[in-house]
Amino acid sequence: MPIISKITTQQKNKERYNIFLDEGKGEQYAFSVDEAVLVKYGLKKGMELDDFFITEIHYEDDIRKAYNLALHYLTRRIRSEAEVRSYLGEKEVDEAIIQEVIIKLYEYQFLNDEQYAKAYVRTQMNTSDKGAVLIRSELKEKGINEKNIELALQEYPYELQLEKATTLCEKTAQKNQKDSERVLKTKLEQKLTRKGFSFNIIADAINSINLERKDNGMEALRYQAEKLQRKYANESGYTYEQKMKSALYRKGFSLEQIEKYLNQQDWNE
Repeated sequence: MPIISKITTQQKNKERYNIFLDEGKGEQYAFSVDEAVLVKYGLKKGMELDDFFITEIHYEDDIRKAYNLALHYLTRRIRSEAEVRSYLGEKEVDEAIIQEVIIKLYEYQFLNDEQYAKAYVRTQMNTSDKGAVLIRSELKEKGINEKNIELALQEYPYELQLEKATTLCEKTAQKNQKDSERVLKTKLEQKLTRKGFSFNIIADAINSINLERKDNGMEALRYQAEKLQRKYANESGYTYEQKMKSALYRKGFSLEQIEKYLNQQDWNE
């Protein structure tokens, strides 16, 4: 039966130890172990090791190496369980070892998906203009279960979501003053949907700002019409009028507005 003949500290990693065995044919290097494994199994010079015991030591050491990998990964920032599992999987750690590591990480409170989800929501809430729908989707992608997502989203009150959505509406409306009310409203809805706000938040935010133009939208119509006039410069008469009406209607202006504008043009001419 192999006997431990010598134990030495590794030069590059003082927390790992080289184990040398003598099976009756002289001393030979056998394997290395983490300090925690050395202490757990009381490895020392002169101890006899059978094959089963060596296999158990190797398994425990694999857990320790994977555990240290996970700890290093977690030092950069807080992670979800799914992220840690994925990281260890990329490092080609066996699933059984990963499961043991996850248990240890929870035991020593290095992992806590509920706290992770709450911290993630607070961060997004304070540093971005995302709505709860988008944040929910991101948490799902990170492997957070529905219960923890629901608990975390309680950190993001309706009032704050509405405030962010309203601010986005105001900025978007300011940048698109030359659009018709209908087109502007569509742009606002699309913008807020992409940002991940719910239908209720979107409706309330849009209703909270005044989309009405002081001149009933005629300035915006005039701007769009002048662009179209250049496009249809080679047209005349009925064809020109129909193309202008059709194009302006698609841009969200009412037939009444369009007729008023075209009549003014006829009068000016």
